[in-house]
Amino acid sequence: MGAIFTAYKNRTPLVITAGQQARSILPTEPFLFSMQATELPKPYVKWSNEPARAQDVPAAVARAYYLAMQPPCGPTFVSIPVDDWDRQTERVLSRQVSTALRGDPSLLAVLGDSLDRSACPAFVVGSAVDRDGAWDLAIQLAERYSAHVWVSPNSGRCSFPESHPLFAGFLPASKEGVAEHLEGYDLVLALGAPLFTYHTEGFGPFLSPGIQLFQLIDDPDVASWLPIGTSIVTSLHHGIADLLDRIPPPSRPRPEARRKPRRAEPSATITVPYLMQTLAEIRPSESIIVEEAPSSRSAMQAYLPINRSDGFYTCSSGGLGHGVPAAVGVALGKPQHKVIALIGDGSSMYCIQGLWTAGQLGLPITFVVVRNGRYQALEEFGPHFGLAQTLGTKLPTIDFVALAAGHGIDGCQVHRADVLEGVLRKAIAAEKPILVEVTVS
Repeated sequence: MGAIFTAYKNRTPLVITAGQQARSILPTEPFLFSMQATELPKPYVKWSNEPARAQDVPAAVARAYYLAMQPPCGPTFVSIPVDDWDRQTERVLSRQVSTALRGDPSLLAVLGDSLDRSACPAFVVGSAVDRDGAWDLAIQLAERYSAHVWVSPNSGRCSFPESHPLFAGFLPASKEGVAEHLEGYDLVLALGAPLFTYHTEGFGPFLSPGIQLFQLIDDPDVASWLPIGTSIVTSLHHGIADLLDRIPPPSRPRPEARRKPRRAEPSATITVPYLMQTLAEIRPSESIIVEEAPSSRSAMQAYLPINRSDGFYTCSSGGLGHGVPAAVGVALGKPQHKVIALIGDGSSMYCIQGLWTAGQLGLPITFVVVRNGRYQALEEFGPHFGLAQTLGTKLPTIDFVALAAGHGIDGCQVHRADVLEGVLRKAIAAEKPILVEVTVS
């Protein structure tokens, strides 16, 4: 259920099938049956069905596929009684079903006019830009308007090159934080982003008075709950392209570029910034980062910039257990690219058996376990709720190299900064899955 929720939040086009007991014994509530199979995954699937007849199963799977692929993408569910597999059915022919939306031309014209008049615009990009193949278009639009580009809170993808001069940084998941970071702009355009995604309760205005807010989004639900501003429901590729089709405004000076962080220097122990900086310097430029290390994310965002489309994946739901199996899935879907999985030691324990799958399939993934010996995100968050002490959050004796060996893959441990680069280079160059356990200060 947690994985379904993550697929829902990540807008993953996914058809889920689940077994159901034989139809003939369903009236007597048999062992291992689902009493309300179609209700179980709700509300985190777009459609849920248990066909009335065995003959209807293929058509149900086809409908589930077409719905999963419709914007906004998401999981669908089909429950299939076990004896249905033995029935003969008619072939279901494949069809063409469109998967794109076009925004309201009149509202796009209002947005375009407002952008032309804006003296200091900012863009906030979310996962839908990368998901819809609008990466290059977003860069063109930002450069046309000399707009600072921020990343929406908890975005599951990278939708703008983080080394670009117009890249401004990452918005925090707090009401006051979003408003503070967007202070001083006269127009904010959210591209494929819900924008107001908060982790804790906050107070005050959503944005400072006088800021115009527009949103391009492929999700009508998100458009409906945006508390302020104008939402235009559109596929991001089409929406941005329509804006770029307008006559360009006069060129304007670019805003001040984001300051680069001070270089992380090696020390007796390995710091998380030094680990991320080392990875940034040695990894192949076309490699893909799959991340589930919440307490290390700020260091990753500072020292490990993502600069290409499809170069980064993480979990948008906040549920742990996504990273290891997600790395396996990305490696299967993109075999031409090296996959580097950055996983916290606490996060890894939710789905460590994904290592076995990587080993069985021989996927050349480099699993980097960032070991701080605890569920650090929980310990850091405890004081927010007045907890002086958090119990059960320490992980002092887990041997991840032994866990890797037990799942059939090689592993090694690193404790010293002076050998970190060499170990990582060797692991990334390998043509098989390897786990590198990095003890950080």
